[in-house]
Amino acid sequence: MNLLNLFCRGQEFKQRLEQSRTRLYRLAYAWCHDAALSDDLVQETLEKALKKKDQLRDPAALETWLFSILTNCWRDHFRRSRDMVDIDDVPLEHPVTPELEHQQHQIVREVRAAIARLPLGQRQVLTLVDLEECSYIEVAHILDVPVGTVMSRLCRARRALKEALLDSNLVPQESATPMQRMRRIK
Repeated sequence: MNLLNLFCRGQEFKQRLEQSRTRLYRLAYAWCHDAALSDDLVQETLEKALKKKDQLRDPAALETWLFSILTNCWRDHFRRSRDMVDIDDVPLEHPVTPELEHQQHQIVREVRAAIARLPLGQRQVLTLVDLEECSYIEVAHILDVPVGTVMSRLCRARRALKEALLDSNLVPQESATPMQRMRRIK
């Protein structure tokens, strides 16, 4: 007789599950707007409910229990379908690192300080030719000096700037060729 009661309860449970199928499907479809996925979620929910029917304490709360199982199945679906990317495979979007940026700012500060220590005439010629890209003739007209004076001041300014920057250890002397050490200051 006990076995018959268990069998009848099991049949009643299955019937109630089948009656809840439509509401579960409607809820799943409202969440995902995909008929096939909704059907899969409902199927998974009913499967879990059948396997864990002993965990249902209050038979009157069957639909609430089924909705919570459906919610968990929905979350599990997102966890399974989420693209997983290994962090080591993600390329850097910006090759500029904080260390590199700090080093570049330090170089700019050193160059500006070295230019500021030059005599006024050299500083004027250097900034007009190398920063503003003026021709020697234009600089001669701007400063009202001969072109030869512009060329000699520029040569002395570049030499003094090179020595100042090499002394500040911004560029290692043994690893840099003369062309690499200083080309243009911008």
